Amino acid sequence: MENKMNEKPALDTLSYEQAFEELQTVIDQLEAGDKPLEETLALYERGQALYHHCTTLLDEAELKVQQLNEDGSLDDFDV
Repeated sequence: MENKMNEKPALDTLSYEQAFEELQTVIDQLEAGDKPLEETLALYERGQALYHHCTTLLDEAELKVQQLNEDGSLDDFDV
């Protein structure tokens, strides 16, 4: 498992779904509380980075939807 932590993909290559799934894994590992301090800190840092990546992707998607709505492009869109 330690090797997996060292082979993390770059954040900018992760989709929202991939980043969120990894964030869930990090949270589960942190909640287990069975890691040494150094690994716990590394997990926490990765979790923070994943969280910020996810929120950035969500903000970008929200902005895109708002821009489409302003253009009237979604007027006929039924939800």
